[in-house]
Amino acid sequence: MLKKVSVLTGAGVSAESGVPTFRDPGGIWEKFRPEQLANFEAFMKDPDFVWSWYQHRREIMREVKPNNGHFALAEMEKIFPSFSLITQNIDNLHYRAGSRNITELHGNIERNYCIKCRTFFHEIDIQEKKVLKCTNCGGLIRPDVVWFGEMLPVKELKYAENAAADSDVFFTIGTSAEVYPAALLPIIAKRAGAYSVEININPTVISFDLDETLTGKSAEILPELVQKIKEIRNN
Repeated sequence: MLKKVSVLTGAGVSAESGVPTFRDPGGIWEKFRPEQLANFEAFMKDPDFVWSWYQHRREIMREVKPNNGHFALAEMEKIFPSFSLITQNIDNLHYRAGSRNITELHGNIERNYCIKCRTFFHEIDIQEKKVLKCTNCGGLIRPDVVWFGEMLPVKELKYAENAAADSDVFFTIGTSAEVYPAALLPIIAKRAGAYSVEININPTVISFDLDETLTGKSAEILPELVQKIKEIRNN
């Protein structure tokens, strides 16, 4: 019986809920490249401007809801003795769907922290368009997301690599497999002996390197997959 299952999710999973991708049209923001806004230098140069952009993104993300793919993964976590959900998404939809063992490689837009004392702030006024300052030290508060030019969190990346290498089955879902180092995780799993499965609406650069590719929407495929797993376990 399979005991250790790991999953890597990307933007495609959230796109099925209506979360716009980084480069989707957005009014005045169409005039700017993400690289101009999502980096530390831009934040320090004009913190209010960058903060307002992230507030705009938060407003959009709070309107969307987890889809059936998110809920299926939360259900899958209850089935297997060891289940690791690794995500590149920052929208918190996996948690809202009920998943708990989540490793966030790119952070979480609903979290913020002070750049001076590293105090975390989970609750903020979504209507506040000017950058907030830390109540402890007065430092600027920034979104807890990985910006261009920044390294992925070491602890989270190491956990993801270990989970991939220790998996019996590894799913890669809704990701282009072109953003590194996350794109290496399915390969790590495959080389370590895991049965590797890709779920995506289109083939990717690693599709032919994996054991199985399921083409279609994750919100449709995952619920069916979970149902079949339950039927097998009950027989």
